[in-house]
Order: sequence, then C-alpha cells, then structure tokens
Amino acid sequence: MIDAAQRAAAKRVLNIFRARGLTVATAESCTGGLVAAALTEIAGSSDVVDRGFVTYSNAAKQAMLGVPASTLTRHGAVSAKTAAAMAKGALKNSRADVAVAITGIAGPGGGSKEKPVGLVYFATASRDGRRLARMRRYGQIGRRRVRKRSVAEALALLELLAKPD
Repeated sequence: MIDAAQRAAAKRVLNIFRARGLTVATAESCTGGLVAAALTEIAGSSDVVDRGFVTYSNAAKQAMLGVPASTLTRHGAVSAKTAAAMAKGALKNSRADVAVAITGIAGPGGGSKEKPVGLVYFATASRDGRRLARMRRYGQIGRRRVRKRSVAEALALLELLAKPD
C-alpha cells in the first residue's frame, strides 16, 4: 500500500497526464515496481499507465529494455547512462508517451566507495525528445526509506516533465 504523500503525488501525475492526453511507462530496478504500483493504486489509472518494466538484473535490462551490454560494462547498472538507456528502452518497447527509469542501491548491502548504498539514478524520456535526469544520494537510511524516497522523486520528475512549458 502507498502512503498519503505518494497517493497525492500519484494523483497529481495522473491528472496532469490525463489532461494532456499522455501515457506513461516505468522502468524500475531498485524500486521493484513501486512507481507503477503507486500509479495503479489509483482507480482509473489505466487510461494513463501503459506498462511497467521491473528489470532488476542486468540480463533483464538488456532483454526487456535493450540496455547495451557495453553501457552496463563501462558504467555499471547503477549509473546515469544506464538510467537514460532504461528510459529510452521503456519508450521503445511500449506505447507510452513518457517513461521514467530508476536504478540504484537500496541496501543494506551492495554498495562500494564509488557507489554507496543510497545512490539512485533517475531518468525520464518523452517521445517529443524532452529528457530529465537526477541523481540522489540518500545515504544509509534503510532499504525501505531509499525505495520510498525514490518513488517520490520519480513521481516528481514525471510531474515536472509532463507540465506544459
């Protein structure tokens, strides 16, 4: 279940997308589908949400989203380049107008000095060519909180990208 803040953010995104006639796809790694879940928790979201890709492994990122092996080898699964490739792949492999991608290290393990626990990359892409990207360092605040904050950031980026200029 989503909390009140996520529900409010998801409703805003859905209302903006609906008003603009846009659809969305999600490509999620460390959040494991939580962005898609937040959006689809709202009744009537099927007119906006096209699909969600949960690509937890590198193999899934390659097979489902077309993330190049060279990107994963050169930059790693947790990188701005991989997030951008995930967003691009979600657009290519869906009918959505806008895609959001998330890849990171939720913890408690899996981090390194270069890529610590709590590091998360976000990317959005739209069919009209607009792109947004963010990187957040949440720190070791716990797996659940990293994922929760990542959902909030992804919803905020979708809202920002969908607003008219």
